[in-house]
Amino acid sequence: MAPPMIDPALFGELKSKIEEDISVRKELDQILDDLEQHVSFTQGLLSRIHSTPRSKYATLLSEVEGGIKKEIETTGRLSTFASQYPYYKYNHKWTRTVQDAISTVILCAWLGGMSPASKPGEVGRLLTLEDVGEAFGVPVNLKDRDAFHITIEEYLLGLIAVIDELSRLAINSVTLGDNAMAVQISGFIKDLHAGFQVLNLKNDILRKRVDSIKYAVKKVEDVVYDLSLRNLIPQESQ
Repeated sequence: MAPPMIDPALFGELKSKIEEDISVRKELDQILDDLEQHVSFTQGLLSRIHSTPRSKYATLLSEVEGGIKKEIETTGRLSTFASQYPYYKYNHKWTRTVQDAISTVILCAWLGGMSPASKPGEVGRLLTLEDVGEAFGVPVNLKDRDAFHITIEEYLLGLIAVIDELSRLAINSVTLGDNAMAVQISGFIKDLHAGFQVLNLKNDILRKRVDSIKYAVKKVEDVVYDLSLRNLIPQESQ
């Protein structure tokens, strides 16, 4: 009898690989469900800055830092598990959630949270990509090995989300009587906008999101201009 033209073991091997992939995806989904819950909780706390005077930020940010701690712990689980498999095979599953987690950390730090002991409550501090990686305890922009990491694109997209939130805060801070905050935000996001202009961006999603920054800048500039017309800008801000 002629030997079979196809080795029966071929489909057995494929079946094993498919089952392994399904198992990996299920585990990733579970970890990401947990991370999304922690990020959503932290974002909810941060949304209260729009109705909270700056004098009460310390109490609010201590709660935010508790939420961020859970984000960091879950990101550590994700890093440990995902690093066992090819990065670019599964990274699309977590990149949006990681961007959101990054934005909560950057915003919390800018508002005065997560500050070093030498500079407690310093508003306006921008975390770098390396600072974010250190906060989460994971590598950034990896080139020498195939493992979980935070990419430059994820950092920049998280930063753009912070710009959107701060442009809203500029308006609400005036409502709360904190005109100096609006002026500080205006200067900060204009500096960021200028910084983004020097980047040679190839990522289409990132390029579209960067285009939106100019609208945030314009919105905050209008707020500051109105304050200046009314002579309501604090002298130290000028």
